[in-house]
Amino acid sequence: MTYFQGFLVPAKSAEKRAYRDFAARTAPTFEDYGALRTVECWGDNVPDGRRTDMKRAVQAQGDETIVFSWVEWPDRQTCDAAAEKMMNDERLQFGETPVPFDMKRMIYGGFEVVEDTADGGRFGYVSGVVAAVPDDKRDAYVRHGDATAPLFKEKGALRVASGWGVDVPDGKVTDFRRAVEAGPGTSVVFGWIEWPDKATAEAAMGSLFEDPRMRELTPPWDGPTAIFGGFAPILDTGHQ
Repeated sequence: MTYFQGFLVPAKSAEKRAYRDFAARTAPTFEDYGALRTVECWGDNVPDGRRTDMKRAVQAQGDETIVFSWVEWPDRQTCDAAAEKMMNDERLQFGETPVPFDMKRMIYGGFEVVEDTADGGRFGYVSGVVAAVPDDKRDAYVRHGDATAPLFKEKGALRVASGWGVDVPDGKVTDFRRAVEAGPGTSVVFGWIEWPDKATAEAAMGSLFEDPRMRELTPPWDGPTAIFGGFAPILDTGHQ
């Protein structure tokens, strides 16, 4: 994987099955145009933040759940070419068919992979994060990922992946830049950690919080505006 699209989606909590079915119907279209994998993860532990959080990022209502998802592509060129073709694909023209989420509040972007420890197989839980990083700290962000990924793997992570935003459009209602208060000279990063299960993720995070090796590393992003959460996979075309 060298490129991926990342999404945050406000989905109706009562329509989880409908959302999963909708994603399962649309995923083959992405793959027909070159996508390698589509993953959809349902919000399980998405905390409120003091300044920003994933709920506020998509203006989620009380009856909505956050979906964290991504589509992996072999390269940006394939993704961009697919986007043009999908605009006219009848399979993605829903007409009056109800869509189980508010498309106006969904946020998305394209990211160049800067960290990927490779596919670790089927997973049962995901820790997702979106943050703002100064453009002149891209190398520091990569070095931080290189240093922390082995620690996550040591604690049971199956895969650690993250990307640097290279196509993060402004939205009319919501977008990634507003979600993490990314100002001029700042880029959006999107990343995740795949775990075998929630228990392993929680134990690892607790352990790493006290690990002196982790505490010596200073994240190069703006901590107060970073948004994160824990998610359970509901669709993974790479591991059906």
